[in-house]
Amino acid sequence: MGDAAFSVGTWESADGLTLRYRDYPGRDDRPPILCIPGLTRNARDFEPVADAFAGEWRVICADLRGRGESDYARDPSSYTPANYVQDVKALLEQAQLERVVAVGTSLGGIITMLLAQSGVQFAGAVINDIGPLIEEAGLDRIRDYVGQGRSFPTWMHAAWAMKEASAHIHPDYQIEDWLRYTKRLMCVSAGGRITFDYDMKIAEPFSAPGAAMDFDLWPALHALRGRPLLALRGELSDLLSDATFRRMGKEVETMELVTVPGVGHAPTLEEPEALDAIARLLGQVA
Repeated sequence: MGDAAFSVGTWESADGLTLRYRDYPGRDDRPPILCIPGLTRNARDFEPVADAFAGEWRVICADLRGRGESDYARDPSSYTPANYVQDVKALLEQAQLERVVAVGTSLGGIITMLLAQSGVQFAGAVINDIGPLIEEAGLDRIRDYVGQGRSFPTWMHAAWAMKEASAHIHPDYQIEDWLRYTKRLMCVSAGGRITFDYDMKIAEPFSAPGAAMDFDLWPALHALRGRPLLALRGELSDLLSDATFRRMGKEVETMELVTVPGVGHAPTLEEPEALDAIARLLGQVA
């Protein structure tokens, strides 16, 4: 995976950070696919989407502030959904992206919904394993690990650690799968050790009491109406309940609901069920 060729683009945030994105070329008669990653993730997470669709579609994979190749924030209190929304709006403006198909995983899905509520007109949207109601058990699990800066001497050590910590999310993964997973999440530090590829300080505002759920996301979900929509849920997800998932489909009747079997939070989008569903959505956009 990750064989598709890309260039690296940059944009500037309102508070002066240089943020980066992967830009996979594609047809200019179709809206680009804009991929927005989860809390601790980065542009590499969307290599399966790029491998599947780049060439026919331009695919842009953003590194949010504090992740991947983007600058770390000077003020950790700026690691909030409201600032991520403003950052992505700046990307749309500076890269002259008038209409995009959004693919948002977890936090990226929240950002997608909030962007729609703020007036961004998407050509279509994929919401991956997140909804307007977020399960506290899943939030507690994330709070337990986010910002815990561990490092490892080799990729294999890191992969085994990921397996130990996350086997319940991908119970069918073999060690080669964990290596691929780990190489998207981690990077080689300046000291030569393998470490997480994000600013540990992103945990500070996220872990504050009530910080993750201080706004009503149902109106944001409703703002996506009127365009091709897809919601994905990992069958074993502890962040998006089946009840919330089904309610999403009832409240936005044009949204296709697809459960990805045998995985938790969140599907990696390399699963055949996920890629087939994204292809169906893109067929509605094209």
